[in-house]
Amino acid sequence: LMERKTHVKINRKEVMLAKLRKTCSCTPQKLKNFIMDFFPVLRWLPKYHCKEYIWGDIMSGLVIGIILVPQAIAYSLLAGLKPIYSLYTSFFANIIYFLMGTSRHVSVGIFSLISLMVGQVVDRELLLAGFDLNDDAPPALGDGSLQNDSLSNTTAFNLTIAGINAECGKECYAIGIATALTFVAGVYQVLMGIFRLGFISMYLSESVLDGFATGASLTILTAQVKYLIGIKIPRSQGHGMLVITWINIFRNISQANFCDVITSAICIAVLVTAKELGDRYKHKLKFPLPTELVVIVVATLVSHYGKLNEVYASSVSGAIPTGFIPPKVPQFNLMLRVAVDALPLAIVSFVFTVSLSEMFAKKYAYTIRANQEMFAVGFCNIIPSFFHSFATSAALAKTLVKTSTGCQTQVSGVISAMVVLLVLLFLAPLFYSLQKCVLACIIIVSLRGALRKFKDVPARYHVNKVDTLVWVVTMSASALVSTEIGLLVGIVFSMLCIVVRTQRPRTALLGQIQDTGFYEDDLEYENLSTVPKVKIFRFEAPLYYANRNYFLKSLYRLTNLDPNVEAARRKKYEKKEKQHLKKENHRTANGVSIKETTLQLVPKKIDFQALVLDCSSISFVDTTGVNTLKEILKDYKNLNISVLLACCNPSVIDSLKRGGYFGKDCGSTQEMLFYSIHNAVLFAKDQK
Repeated sequence: LMERKTHVKINRKEVMLAKLRKTCSCTPQKLKNFIMDFFPVLRWLPKYHCKEYIWGDIMSGLVIGIILVPQAIAYSLLAGLKPIYSLYTSFFANIIYFLMGTSRHVSVGIFSLISLMVGQVVDRELLLAGFDLNDDAPPALGDGSLQNDSLSNTTAFNLTIAGINAECGKECYAIGIATALTFVAGVYQVLMGIFRLGFISMYLSESVLDGFATGASLTILTAQVKYLIGIKIPRSQGHGMLVITWINIFRNISQANFCDVITSAICIAVLVTAKELGDRYKHKLKFPLPTELVVIVVATLVSHYGKLNEVYASSVSGAIPTGFIPPKVPQFNLMLRVAVDALPLAIVSFVFTVSLSEMFAKKYAYTIRANQEMFAVGFCNIIPSFFHSFATSAALAKTLVKTSTGCQTQVSGVISAMVVLLVLLFLAPLFYSLQKCVLACIIIVSLRGALRKFKDVPARYHVNKVDTLVWVVTMSASALVSTEIGLLVGIVFSMLCIVVRTQRPRTALLGQIQDTGFYEDDLEYENLSTVPKVKIFRFEAPLYYANRNYFLKSLYRLTNLDPNVEAARRKKYEKKEKQHLKKENHRTANGVSIKETTLQLVPKKIDFQALVLDCSSISFVDTTGVNTLKEILKDYKNLNISVLLACCNPSVIDSLKRGGYFGKDCGSTQEMLFYSIHNAVLFAKDQK
């Protein structure tokens, strides 16, 4: 017999008060620890091994900075903003994560999926404000003000939205929306860190994240096609954006700009070839080829000296001012408009950052603090929002490049920020003649990893069909409806799959493995022997209100006996027998008549006298589950069949005791509860 330990009851009130006193107390040492925890750089930077780490950090920082500049300019198309804002975002994110991040390797900055989500909100609000989403609106002058825009856009804005500076035009309003969205998302992330809500990321499974990324990649690809072929179509908004955009593309395909088409074909061919060669010979290369930078430099020179904008009407990036714009507080009335949109943005940004941080921390044998990562990515959004930046996240592609080029610490992020700063201060105007189709090519080629997920579908289906279905549903919803709805649909659908799995779990009758005390599913294994007069039933899920009926139906089907039906049948025949006895003369009740009466009284022969429930897979039972087991116990007892429980875990036993399953004083526990199936079977065989 196994005896349960007596646990000392904990006074939760006193524990909470003690924790509260400890939290609210302030000592110099505690203040120092708080500051050191909030800024992890203060812990690791004094221990920095300069000779060992510095060259790897410098090399990786330079490579990432060189990659970051063209990607930042390209991703501005996704966000619907000017390239200068993407450069600001990349600069500030690297500096802040250097101070607050706990991962040594992740590259935090501009990310395609986050840029897409920001761009969708910006486009929607511009339309609601009455602005024209035409990308070829008169470009802002390079005087650093970034406040100039067309008169029509300013007028439309003033008529639509009140309470904003009357001189603020389309571009000003767009970055105002982006910064308000970014600020609110950062606040959400900091609040989630304060209240320790990092567990929310657990509900985003790998299938949901992969499906979301693939669906968003299809949306990104669709949004860039018009730049590839140089046609002017309205930027679609709302649900079904992907389908509407492709319809508009085919309607206007005759207006394609051949200069942009030829440029796009050459750029994609060069980029894809370079990427494939880089993947094939990456073990021989000390650092990745800066193909994007080479393509941008060459394309800018060709566009400038060939006057592609003037001669062939090819769309170009336009003026990119140098220096920094004076900081500005995000506007509160705009925050109210985007508060709902900021929530999925905050969750996606945090989940990608933490998942990448944990993945590389495990690979390189160190630990991160998920809660501090929440604070870090939150302040990477809050602080830059005052400096005309938009939302950021960790990016897998740049992180892989970072680790492959010798990154040791986040000092490499500072080096990358210095490269971006050099462009911001001196080199930005040189990209005036850069064609937008070149930026679109860089974006599309960067989606290779996400789009290759389609090749993994057969292997994913072979491993787990349900996860594949979750991936397909999430991907389809993200692409065909919208990214935010797709993420929500993916989460809800994956949780429904879990619920359905527990509602209709596997059930089985068990047979004995010969010459052993072990039992397994007799439909799955050969050479199992049945136990005479005993049925062993396994239910592979928690027993709760949602699967109660399925539990009973499966039990009755596999044992080929419904006790309620059998009890009703017996009552019916007993009633008929009483009526029969009243009519017949007792002297005519000979042996033959008695046998016929007995057959009528017991019309169905029951081939077992004990039912053993294997509870090893039942993790918990609720009130409905306890009542169901009590009902089974009572119903089978009426048929002189004993019900024995085996392999119950302590929480299930406690629930049964509280529910009165073993009686008031639990005196019959030893005859109803067993710690192994074999013990229950031996007990059943010994019963009369």
